[in-house]
Parts: sequence; structure tokens; C-alpha cells
Amino acid sequence: MLQEDAEGCLAQQREEWEVLESIYPECTTTDFVEGATLKLEIPVELPAARIFTISAPPEVASGTSAPKLATSLSMLPPILLHIMLPPTYPASSPPEINFLHSTHMWFPHLKSLHETLMSMWQPEEGVLYNWVDHIKSGQFLDYIPSSSSDDDIELTHHAPPTLLAQLQAYQSAALTSQFSSNSYPCAVCLTSLKGAKCLRLACDHIFCRACLEDFWKLCIAEGDVGRVGCPDPACVKDNREAEEEEVARVVTAEELARWRWLREKRDLEKDPTIIHCPIATCQRAIPKPKDILDPSSGWDRFRSCPSCSFCFCAFCKRTWHGPISHCPISVSEKIVREYLELPEGSPERTALERKYGKGTITKLVATWENELANQKWIQDSTMACPGCRVNVEKSLGCNHMTCSKCSQHFCYRCGARLRPENPYEHFSANPMSKCFGKLFDFKAEDLEWQPDGFILVD
Repeated sequence: MLQEDAEGCLAQQREEWEVLESIYPECTTTDFVEGATLKLEIPVELPAARIFTISAPPEVASGTSAPKLATSLSMLPPILLHIMLPPTYPASSPPEINFLHSTHMWFPHLKSLHETLMSMWQPEEGVLYNWVDHIKSGQFLDYIPSSSSDDDIELTHHAPPTLLAQLQAYQSAALTSQFSSNSYPCAVCLTSLKGAKCLRLACDHIFCRACLEDFWKLCIAEGDVGRVGCPDPACVKDNREAEEEEVARVVTAEELARWRWLREKRDLEKDPTIIHCPIATCQRAIPKPKDILDPSSGWDRFRSCPSCSFCFCAFCKRTWHGPISHCPISVSEKIVREYLELPEGSPERTALERKYGKGTITKLVATWENELANQKWIQDSTMACPGCRVNVEKSLGCNHMTCSKCSQHFCYRCGARLRPENPYEHFSANPMSKCFGKLFDFKAEDLEWQPDGFILVD
């Protein structure tokens, strides 16, 4: 090879590398040195997002039914390319590829890529720009063999979940870096700022952090949590609120905690099933459990405070007594009386039914009415033993009673205690007593019947 030809090739190589550095500065990691290895780190940036499916290779997946993992990606980890330019490049020799590798080993068809790159060289023509463009634009992905007829790109990896997480993490970081390096106009202050000083919301509207910080902090301080969102008129009209991750990137930790509390307070106040924790030092608002399938099971009365862990009954506010045991009648009576005093179909009645459950309220009313009838019958038809307070019903006989539980002698008419040695003096000793001469009680109907042939004599 003539000296002037060698110098011409070297000049072309240097010029080609300088052009490559000016167009793709992020891809060139070394300076040009004659005869040295030149290193390229080429990130893959697709024109549009595509679906990637990741599965284990056949030798690993044999005997298993692991599903394919799919994700949408537009940015992929770099392809590392180490080349050396021979003295006769680009006149009569192609570049020599010494090292070809994909970060995280996400691309398994490196041999096919190597062959494709070598076939792109033509004598007397530089090929480095074409190589970088071919890889950076993702054109090489079209040559990946596919077992399906759709446009999905199939990748194989010995640990698909690991590769999926790595690809998604890389794309997230790449998009953040790309956003930070570009400039965007803020629709509030009308200033063009770098992305590092801006925030892209989930609705894709972009505002500078300073404007969002002033606006959101004011809303949080005033308790107007519903306005902590995108300031764009269209989003304001749709009442689009900011997500927690977005708020956390703008305000302080104390303001974020207040924002969370305000949102929780607002959501709980809208819930008609809210019950406040009965612990005086807690008072946390607790919603009705959402996983109760059978409202009549009794578990819809169960509440567990997330703040103090106190488990209690929503009706009686006492420690949880299980779904079967009834609340004390004095407690349920207040709820039932309040419910029955309201007009049927009234909004107040409906609110109580939503708060405690209509089926539960109906069951509680029936239980209370039955209990009320029992108490009335006990009061009208029995007498409590003055010793143990057990209610006793007399079917027949005299009014001198002896309790079978505590052996207390007492009068069935007035409930007074009687002396065991002479219990009958209570009915004969004091003429002024209302029980005087009333050892037996006769009803009018008992005196009406007489056997045939007899006459009742007064």
C-alpha cells in the first residue's frame, strides 16, 4: 500500500470519527488514536414503543409452563461495540469488531448482528455512522426470529423476571435523563426551563417546580386538598388530582404527611359507614369492612382501629364480643329507638341503614322488639326472688314461695322476704298489709265454676 494511500485512509478515519463524535457524542467513549481500539456505547432509542416478550430459552423452560412476560419499551440498554480500524480502511478493508456485547445481556442474537454489520461495509466508503444509526434506531431488532405473526419482539433470557425489571428500570432512568436535558415552557410563569427544574405530571402537562411548589403548598396549608393537582384548565375542569409520588417530589415531608391526612379525612367524611374509635385518646375514623359477603353474619359490626389496634363492636362500642353474642340491650335500644322514631323512607333512616347495614338494623329491631315483649311478660307474669333475683312464675298454689336456687322464702304477691320458721305470719299478722289474708289468690273465673248440685254460700 502506497504511503499516500495510507495517509489518505488515516485522514478519512480521523474525519469520520470526528463527524461521529459531533453527531452522536453520547455514543463515543474514546478519542481517536491510530491503530488503537475505539469504543462505542450505543443506546437503542426506538421511534415508537414496541411490545417485548421475554421467555426462558427452550433448554431452561423444558418441563415448565412459565408464561411469557411482556412490556412496552422505547428505550433499551446500550450495545457495546469495540472496533479497530485497519490501515487500509475504508479503501479496501472493513473495520474489525473485537468486542460486541449487550448491557444486561438483553440481546441474545449478537452473532447475527455481527454478520449484519460486516455486510454493510462497501469498499471506499465509511461505515461507522451507518453502524451506529442501525443500532441506535433499533433496525437490527427486525431481524430477530419470531414464532408469532404479530409485531412483538421476542427475547430469551435465563431469568425473564430479572431482565424485565432491568429493562423497565433502564427505560425509566433514560426517560428521566432525556427529560432533564431538554427545555420546556411552564404554562404558569411562561418561562422556558430545563426539565431538571420542571415536573411532568401523569397527564403529560409540564410545569416548573417553583410554580407547583407555591400553588400546592398554599392549598395544603389552607386544607384545600382537592386543588392539589394539575393547574391546566382541562385538568382543573376534570378535577384531576395529583398522585402521591408527584406531590412527594414537590413538597416537604411534613406537608406530604398533612396532604395524606387531609385526603384521608375527606374520603372518610364522604363514607356514611364511618365509625370513630371509642378510645378517647385515639378517635380514628374507621370505615366499614368491604370484604363482608354476608351482612347477616354479624361480622359487619366488627371494627379494628388501624391506629391503636383496638377491636370493637360498631354498635355498642365495646371490646369485640364476636359475631354471635348480642350487644347489651341498653346499647342497642338507643340505636333502635332512634331508627324507629324516624319516618319510614326518610334520609335519616337511610343514613342509619348505610352506616350499620339495612339487614343488621332490621335484625336488631326484631331482636329488640322480641326482648321488649319478653321483659313485659316477665314484669307482668313473674316475681323476682329477693335473694338471687331469679324471676319465678307461679302456676298454681299459695303465695308462699321457696326459691329453688337460693332457698329464700318470699311472698309472690309483694316480693317480701319471709321468715323460714314461720313464713305464713306475713299473710295473717298485720291486718293493714296488702297481703293480709291473701295466702291464696282466686281469680273471678276460678269462682264461677261449681260442680252440679252445689250452691256457693258466701
